[in-house]
Amino acid sequence: MARYLITSALPYINGIKHLGNLVGSQLPADLIARYLRARGHEVLFLCATDEHGTPAELAAAKAGQPVEAFCAQMHEVQAGIAAGFRLSFDHFGRSSSPQNRALTQHFAGKLAENGYIEEVSERQVFSIADNRFLPDRYIEGTCPNCGYDKARGDQCENCTKQLDPTDLIDPRSAISGSTDLEVRETKHLFLRQSALRGELQAWIDSKTDWPILTTSIAKKWLNDGDGLQDRGITRDLYWGVPVKKGDQDWPGMEGKVFYVWFDAPIEYIACAAEWAEANGKTDADWERWWRTDKGADDVTYLQFMGKDNVPFHTLSFPATQIGSQEPWKMVDYIKSFNYLNYDGGQFSTSQGRGIFMDQALSILPSDYWRWWLLSHAPESSDSEFTWENFQGSVNKDLADVLGNLVSRVTKFCRAKFGEVVPAGGQTGPREAELIAELTTRLRAYEGNMQAMEVRKAATELRAIWVAGNEYLQSAAPWTVIKTDPETAEAMVRLALNLIRLYAVVSRPFIPDAAQSMMDAMGCDDWSWPEDVGAALATLPAGHAFTVPDVTFRKITDEERAEWQTRFAGIRT
Repeated sequence: MARYLITSALPYINGIKHLGNLVGSQLPADLIARYLRARGHEVLFLCATDEHGTPAELAAAKAGQPVEAFCAQMHEVQAGIAAGFRLSFDHFGRSSSPQNRALTQHFAGKLAENGYIEEVSERQVFSIADNRFLPDRYIEGTCPNCGYDKARGDQCENCTKQLDPTDLIDPRSAISGSTDLEVRETKHLFLRQSALRGELQAWIDSKTDWPILTTSIAKKWLNDGDGLQDRGITRDLYWGVPVKKGDQDWPGMEGKVFYVWFDAPIEYIACAAEWAEANGKTDADWERWWRTDKGADDVTYLQFMGKDNVPFHTLSFPATQIGSQEPWKMVDYIKSFNYLNYDGGQFSTSQGRGIFMDQALSILPSDYWRWWLLSHAPESSDSEFTWENFQGSVNKDLADVLGNLVSRVTKFCRAKFGEVVPAGGQTGPREAELIAELTTRLRAYEGNMQAMEVRKAATELRAIWVAGNEYLQSAAPWTVIKTDPETAEAMVRLALNLIRLYAVVSRPFIPDAAQSMMDAMGCDDWSWPEDVGAALATLPAGHAFTVPDVTFRKITDEERAEWQTRFAGIRT
């Protein structure tokens, strides 16, 4: 048994995420966590809401709530949706937790002690009316590039041009709308990433098995232009982790908080501490996952994220860990994803374009979405969600292949032999061929899952389902029963055991359907089919089963057209 620590990029607190966010981090992380547990490994799967920073304050203000109350409410909403998609987190924490506050301050103190923090004077926009410095996103104005009148101080959403607040025409406060702004000097802390460049380069170079997408982004940030830049880790905001040097005040930093990008990855560690506290465990229980001097040296740490998060996880968070000069567990493998686009354009949380996680669950159960998203995961390039493709995949893969087998076998057995596994006959060469094919395909499936090749794993799983259908079509027990009922019994006995095997190997992808298949077989034996032949004899003759409800229903053309129209507009 090996030990695996798995984290997926933290979903931001300011709204419900769309399907592109889901397939880019949380869902594939869940797939691998479920698979590794099924193989008997010890897994700690952690995620949390990312709660600090400007967008959280703005979203709370828009909702007319104090930011603390808004974040608490949205955490519950996101946790509920995660549960709806059957994301099997061991803990779903919060970056605003006391554990993350203490750990973030601890890391800052260690980095300062080791010479990796620098105080830098900057000129920033100050709002007289609001009596505060305005972070870039708190400043709105007209874009000098395209004329869009709601451009932010960091970027124009209309033309995507990167901006500085001073570039904006007629700038105003996003809080009060006031144009009474002036530029003032303020001090901030910077993480001296450039001083750690050599160590980061050597560490990244040692990761020869990482996806090209991950390493290419990391090396671009390391080497392009002037190379890796120092980065500000504080902001003049109300909402965030107060700036402290460990548990000591930091002179000159009063009223400031740590920048969200600095504290959010530290929440991966803090989340383990939250998990320990929530489950009545000790500090030693979480430290064995995170500190190599306390047992984490035998842990394999896997991270899952969209490509936009790669720089923070390959450079900034590792710089924080390395710079602390403490024995923290570093990531072993970063599985990064490209973007999932939506019906000819892009998903957009800010513009409400596409289908969002709560909407998806309101029209179909989670397994339909899990299967499509994972079997179309944007691994080697961007992929695109279209309603036609979704309908075709659900109807062919889930309804025609898997669901059809379950229905045909159970209904035929009930009609001819009753609701028990039939006892007669012996299997022959045809069944031996099926077992050989399933063994080959199952080993390929296991290899793809171990390598975290999500689409390839889905392709193999579907081929495993197809092999069973082809066997059934070829064996034709409904014909054989007329002349050789005992042989037909043996075929059906094997086919009922095939349903149980499919439940076990399909569970990481479609957990609810797997459970209903297992329940129908009157079984709770989830042991992995190391020996396919033996696995296909798990349910003995005389074992009772039931005919399940439809495992997967087909999506009609009318439904597809209606959904395509309903989700083409802007979510308000």
